[in-house]
Amino acid sequence: MRLTVISEAVVREVISLDLAFAAVSGALTSVATGDSDIMPVVLAGGPSPGSGFAVKTATDLPAGLLGLKVGSYFPDNQKHGIPNHGSTTLLLDAETGLPRALVSAGYLNGLRTAAANAIAVDRLARPDSAILGVIGAGHQAAFEVRAVAARRRLGTVKVWSRHRASAEGLCQQLEDLECVVSAVSTAEEAVQGSDILTTVTPSRAPIVEAGWVAPGTHVSAMGADAGGKQELDPRLMEIAAAFADLPEQSIRIGEFQHAVGAGFLEVGQITSLGSVLLDQHPGRTSPDQITVFDSSGVAPQDLHIAAAVLREADARGLVTEIDF
Repeated sequence: MRLTVISEAVVREVISLDLAFAAVSGALTSVATGDSDIMPVVLAGGPSPGSGFAVKTATDLPAGLLGLKVGSYFPDNQKHGIPNHGSTTLLLDAETGLPRALVSAGYLNGLRTAAANAIAVDRLARPDSAILGVIGAGHQAAFEVRAVAARRRLGTVKVWSRHRASAEGLCQQLEDLECVVSAVSTAEEAVQGSDILTTVTPSRAPIVEAGWVAPGTHVSAMGADAGGKQELDPRLMEIAAAFADLPEQSIRIGEFQHAVGAGFLEVGQITSLGSVLLDQHPGRTSPDQITVFDSSGVAPQDLHIAAAVLREADARGLVTEIDF
């Protein structure tokens, strides 16, 4: 048996934002139509404090996709000169169920997650949105800003982090963008006046207060992907329209777990982003409406983007096969 292996270097060579947008859009619509079957996320702790991994599994049988992604976080990895975050996607052969391809997904996971944000922005944010507020300046933040900038003509990006040096470092990474990118002193400053707000932190307590969010704002909450994680004041959902990659997951491990638990939101009020892409739901209904997209991440996104990379790498003759 032969197993195709796609290295991180090959992934970076063949992937693009357009490829990521198309793959993630396909995944989101497959979730909305029910073509995807998504299994519960498996979460496990690692051997050292704060370490752990998650396994996300799904099938999209009409697309011939089945497999899983393992995402890990080991905070001591920097001591060894390797990333703290790790991701690997395994695609199975749709006919035999045997391993088909192993795809390095560290960089790919960053693009996949940011693509979901950008797709939400494209369909939910006001067309004239030009000011982006960013809460968080870690590993994922640069992906998020670049993806949003590909969908809206930004004039200003405001970055806040609990660690000022991290915010300033992110601004330096984004110096090539054709807009003003600057660090701000408070989370409130990042939120107020922003047309789009992206939160991308591992927080377990609300950072963004409901009263800071102005009418017409779009919020993409990207950080919550486990029980207890939280970035937004749950009272925001009393006045906002709720969207998610997978509504039933968003109330278990996503941002909406808190709004539902506090009685500010019901699961039936959450719209899947895929149904907006399919024009089954209008998305934003007025310029003054506040929209919130909760991204907890779903395995069909990982399968679709890994398959897209596999096809592109194969077309360019960049795949490696090993005996397995």
